Formats: sequence, C-alpha cells, structure tokens
Amino acid sequence: MQTIQKPYDMIVDFITGKSIPNIGSEVNRQKVAHFLVTEKGYEKSDIQVDANIEVLFQGQPYRSSVDLLISLNNKRFMVIKCVAGAIDTWSREILAAARVYDKQYPIPFCAVCDGNDALVMDSVTGKKTGSGLDAFISKSEALKILKQITLEPLPEKRFAKEQIIFRSYDLENINVKRNIQI
Repeated sequence: MQTIQKPYDMIVDFITGKSIPNIGSEVNRQKVAHFLVTEKGYEKSDIQVDANIEVLFQGQPYRSSVDLLISLNNKRFMVIKCVAGAIDTWSREILAAARVYDKQYPIPFCAVCDGNDALVMDSVTGKKTGSGLDAFISKSEALKILKQITLEPLPEKRFAKEQIIFRSYDLENINVKRNIQI
C-alpha cells in the first residue's frame, strides 16, 4: 500500500523568514510572534522558534520542541506554547517545559496563547501572573526582572517529576510539525 502525504499550505514564518507548513496552531504562533515584536519590544533575534528540548524518561532521552523561547542577554526568560483551543488545558505542559528546559535553572516565565488570549505564569511558583495579551512582559520589563531575580536549579526530585509531566503531556501533541514529512 502506498502512503499518500497530505499536502500542506505553506506560510512564511515571521521570525525566521522560512517557509513552514501551516498546521495546527501555526497561525496563532505567527500572531504571538508578531505581537511580541511589534507591541512588546522584542527583537526577532530574542525569539527562538521550535527550540529543542530534551528530557530523560526511564533513562532514555525524549526529544521535542517548544514553540517560542525568549532569551535576553544570554539568559532564557520565557517559553511559550501556542495553541488552538482552550489555553487553560495546556498550562501544565508549558509549566513543566519551563522547569526542565535546562537543568541550570527553570525559565522564569511561561505562557500559553491562542493568538488572542494568553495565560502567563511564574515558572518557579506555578502561579498565574496575568491573562490576556497585555500580560506578556515587555522586553524592557523583562530586562529589569532578569537583573533582580536569582536563577537557581530545581531540586533533583522535582526536576525528575517535571520531566515525566512534560513528556506525558507532550506525547499527546499530534498536529505538530515534527510529526509530518514535508
């Protein structure tokens, strides 16, 4: 039996300028990226698209990616998951991703956004810091926050649990670029 690959419409990514398949919540990600640059003062170079993340599960590496990662002055500041649908249902996945992206320290903030609404959280405490697009922290405020906070690693047991949580949620993501052949 021959496998037939579904044709995908292609769009140009706002951050990278590359042609990408328009699947899942890609249109929402484009809106978020555009908003961060035009309204919140970030440079395109501050934002990484499809940032690789690797966690361990039962001693084996599990590789995935996060939609958007904001870094300033060589420090990761916020990780963002762009979704189609209810943003609350995705908050635990991105919180876990922020906590285990790097063993050195949790990324201080994380967010889930559908292009029109957002939920922003403090990654260390897990508490909501705001909702709506205006809850995204501006670049100037982010730079101030990064000067004031201490970035410390999670305790080892907590880190291990968060890796399991991230992998469990991430496995359910089916309509994503990593699952298609272009």
